[in-house]
Amino acid sequence: MFHFSVRQPGPEADPLKAPSVVTVAQLADFDEVIDVRSPSEFREDHVPGAVNCPVLDDAERAQVGTMYKQVSSFDAKKIGAALVARNIARHLETRFKDRPRNWKPLIYCWRGGKRSGAMAHIFSEVGWAAAQLEGGYKAYRRAVVADLASLPREFRWRVVCGPTGCGKSRLLRALAGSGAQVLDLEALAAHRGSVLGDLPGTPQPAQKMFESRIWWSLRTLQRERPVYVEAESRKIGGLRVPEALIDAMWKSECVRLEADIPVRVALLKEEYVHFLEDRPAFHARLEMLKGLYGAEVIGRWNAMADAGAWDELVTELLLQHYDPAYTRSTLSHYPRYPEARVLRVNAGRDEVFADLARSLLAGNA
Repeated sequence: MFHFSVRQPGPEADPLKAPSVVTVAQLADFDEVIDVRSPSEFREDHVPGAVNCPVLDDAERAQVGTMYKQVSSFDAKKIGAALVARNIARHLETRFKDRPRNWKPLIYCWRGGKRSGAMAHIFSEVGWAAAQLEGGYKAYRRAVVADLASLPREFRWRVVCGPTGCGKSRLLRALAGSGAQVLDLEALAAHRGSVLGDLPGTPQPAQKMFESRIWWSLRTLQRERPVYVEAESRKIGGLRVPEALIDAMWKSECVRLEADIPVRVALLKEEYVHFLEDRPAFHARLEMLKGLYGAEVIGRWNAMADAGAWDELVTELLLQHYDPAYTRSTLSHYPRYPEARVLRVNAGRDEVFADLARSLLAGNA
């Protein structure tokens, strides 16, 4: 799956100075991964854990590109070389000034060409064992896409199901704390997976970045041990779960959490406390349900929120909106749900979920 190859410099070169060219398989072999693309390229997607040290920022890339088209390639390369040299010097004098002699950085750009090559060459001249990612980000992205189409089928998934508010995410955290393998898709997507699922102050990543996070997580998991994951539909907020992963989840063994309405209401009030403190944001999210329930129902729910009748409001939302949708979705997507082991959640305390995790692992580890 992760193939390794290294192209070494020729015999006439000093191996301490000439950068190696390595594949995506070797990402974990380096002390630091450096993405020298522009900030906008980096924001869309990057190798998880990489640092962004642009050799050309967005404005400089635009400047060089415009000159290339409107003046000449020679003038564009001349100004580009000056900018790249200046930026690499700044990175050397700031971020990397304290790196030791035995530091091993891996550097990549869009295609593994001039931008990463310039920094890798200079770092090698310093004396660091710098390497360049063969094919750059494009090769990395191809590896992510290929692996996400096959890797999910290699794991034994245990899907944690249960209606909204029963503590599925809390059980995942307790399982991870007990040493189980966990893939927390909602954490990777920065979303709780419902119409009220936005995390305050935390925008969702781009689709490509979400896939990179999943890929990186899968690389750390052991095939011989089960992996616990929360039941999801095809989308988490605005992001799509990779097709091979959701297909593998839907076919897998399930665990079902159950809890009485008062317990679920209490858990949801803890999870969504930001809405209790920000009524306008809550009203805005409810407006998204107007097409399903009409202005009169949404108006009544908004009035309940304004009056602070949260227990009554959350109960109505569970019974009228979340539970019917959950039942339809789960029964259609998870054929093994009826045979799932049932765990009862009697309270929202951390020790309750820790006990449930230990009980589950005792029978499924």
